[in-house]
Amino acid sequence: MNFAHLKLFKDIGQGRSVSKGASLNEISQSAASQHIQELEKELSAQLLDRTTRPLTMTPAGRLYYELCRDVLRRREEFDSALGHLLSEVEGTVRVASIYSVGLSEMWRLETEFARRFPDANLRVDYLRPEKVYASVEADQADLGLVSYPEAAREIAVVPWRHEEMVLACTPYHPLARLDEVTPEALNGVDFIGFDDDLPIRREVDRWLREHGVTVNLVMHFDNLQMIKEAVALGSGVSIAPARVLEAEIGQGRLVAVKLRAPGLYRPLGIIHRKRKKFNRATQSFLDLLQEAPVLGALR
Repeated sequence: MNFAHLKLFKDIGQGRSVSKGASLNEISQSAASQHIQELEKELSAQLLDRTTRPLTMTPAGRLYYELCRDVLRRREEFDSALGHLLSEVEGTVRVASIYSVGLSEMWRLETEFARRFPDANLRVDYLRPEKVYASVEADQADLGLVSYPEAAREIAVVPWRHEEMVLACTPYHPLARLDEVTPEALNGVDFIGFDDDLPIRREVDRWLREHGVTVNLVMHFDNLQMIKEAVALGSGVSIAPARVLEAEIGQGRLVAVKLRAPGLYRPLGIIHRKRKKFNRATQSFLDLLQEAPVLGALR
């Protein structure tokens, strides 16, 4: 059954004009007339009384008109119901995330995702960066959230955002009184860093080296939570993404001081297997992630 032909006859019958019906359906009057003739031949019945102006429908024509109207109404109901069905998001999203992203904001994402898609499930595992890659590559996770993302033969990267890096220190540290801190002011300070096998450690070391700064590395850890705790206890200062310090700043445990020299950001990315077919829940969570602000700001 051709729905376009049904609509054409309904419009002709309703408007009592072949030309008006043709115009509404964006076809020529001759094409509309030819269709009516072929339809009447197929049904072995005359549908329009061509001796009247405006046109009138014959009893057979009115019967066919009612059929067209009923079928088209049911088609509209079907399209509406199908659209509602397809808009429902179900399924499970498997996410592997580095600790700092999860601890700083995953609860917000989980809350918003549950609000929008109550029939979907979100499962998050917090892992070291190399294990996030391994989990995605082994298809144990649909999406991975990592810093300093790197594409690979089986891994695709979706850029997410860049987070400004700042100096983290206690409110009682001498540098906490400054609005901005120069690289030179960090010479010789007790410093808490990341493990040397992490990309963020290499990036911070590069920045310090480029500005001729030597710090006194007193501790190093593999995650930001431990670094924040060590800084809050007064063991030294550190350089960390401003976004992950929000809770401690709000509690008055830490202060974030802007770095005067620009160019130090932590890039975050979303990774997934190449040619991965996402279910609707995973695609919806990916869309939610990409709604997030591009750049974390100081609070």
